[in-house]
Amino acid sequence: MTKSAFIPNFLRFYNILWRTALPFLRQNKRLTPSFDARVSPKGLPQSDIWIQAASAGEALLAVSILGALNPASKTRVLVTTTTDQGMEILEQAFFSPSSAALPLDPKIAVTLGWFPFDLPLVMSQALGQVSPKTMVLLETEIWPALFYALKRSRVHTLIANARMSKKSFRRYRLTSALWPPLSPDNILAVSGTDQRRYNRIFRHARISAMPNIKFDAFETGPADPDNWAGNPMATLFPDSVKLSILASVRRQEEALAAKMLKYLVSHRPDQVVAVFPRHMHRISAWEKRLKKQRQPYILRSELDLSRDRIDKGIILWDRFGEMRQAFERASAVFVGGSLTPLGGQNFIEPVIKGAPTVIGPFHDDFSWVGEAMFEKKIVLKAKNWLEAARVMESFLEGPVSRIDLRDQALAYVESHKGGAKMAARAILASLLQPTKPTGSSSKAPAAVS
Repeated sequence: MTKSAFIPNFLRFYNILWRTALPFLRQNKRLTPSFDARVSPKGLPQSDIWIQAASAGEALLAVSILGALNPASKTRVLVTTTTDQGMEILEQAFFSPSSAALPLDPKIAVTLGWFPFDLPLVMSQALGQVSPKTMVLLETEIWPALFYALKRSRVHTLIANARMSKKSFRRYRLTSALWPPLSPDNILAVSGTDQRRYNRIFRHARISAMPNIKFDAFETGPADPDNWAGNPMATLFPDSVKLSILASVRRQEEALAAKMLKYLVSHRPDQVVAVFPRHMHRISAWEKRLKKQRQPYILRSELDLSRDRIDKGIILWDRFGEMRQAFERASAVFVGGSLTPLGGQNFIEPVIKGAPTVIGPFHDDFSWVGEAMFEKKIVLKAKNWLEAARVMESFLEGPVSRIDLRDQALAYVESHKGGAKMAARAILASLLQPTKPTGSSSKAPAAVS
């Protein structure tokens, strides 16, 4: 690692920030159960591979990678996470007593743990405790103290499924002097844009492209998207009813989405429009907005699927876990996070259910999907809220074959699979790398106090 006075000085300041924050973090109810494990990594087991999966999305990626891993000999794998949601997914995947548990290669032994706080001394202790041959980070896990400890411990470091948003790129560029000496060994990026951004931050890493592992995890949807047998939404909406969905609407675009809603209801009063806010705590804000606009609505929680039938009007969806089922019944879908520069939300999920789908002009976080999905008109992209509303209206008026649309979407997804296998191969190849030579710089970093 290139000697630089800037890095130790930065880490001293960084350590002060962490030490100042620790008393407040200890009071956080969400962190209380795991706080001690995050500041004292003594419970982390020695492992050949350490995979850090920050939250729910990254945990699913880790599950896919380990499902594709077939080592030649017994391999110990530690998977850490930062959130309760991530831990729940990992526990269900690897230790569930039911059939939901992932079948792994029998040579793989998995343990789970909490990712330590990124204090220099804590990370030094964690690396010494785990002593991994390979560290695997997913998407945008870039921690200064961890990277410093990895370099000094000479651990092979891989960032898989690497992506970097515009916002993150700007933030890392502000500390551009810090990162080149801490470059990981290998970065597998999910798009050309992400490759270029990572290259600007880590000039000394090997950076190449890979298919996004998220393509591997997509569900295929119903065998016949015109047959809703078994879908509870089928009884709520009669066959003749048109259902439009405003999905994953973010707070910053609510005013624009409300204009779409008003347009749709006024132009096609014979339809049902379901509004799914991205976060449930925005339900009350939507209620206030709809009351102010004198638009009648009903809450999903007020409906009984076994009894009620809805043929028109607005449903404000205040129940978790039902949006995918609603996609199977939808005649038109708008996916939010896209009317303002918010990065976008997952627009593949509705279209693989056979639902005609449109998004707004912004989808930076989903650039990995590729423009071909829009060029082939599998998903449509509108310039603004009005165009998006008009596209949804056209979906309702024109005949759309859900089967053809679903098949096109699935073919596109299938052609982009393989990311989990590529990441698994890269991990196994790193385990075969000769041990890096040791020297004075390979010693664990001294405590920064």
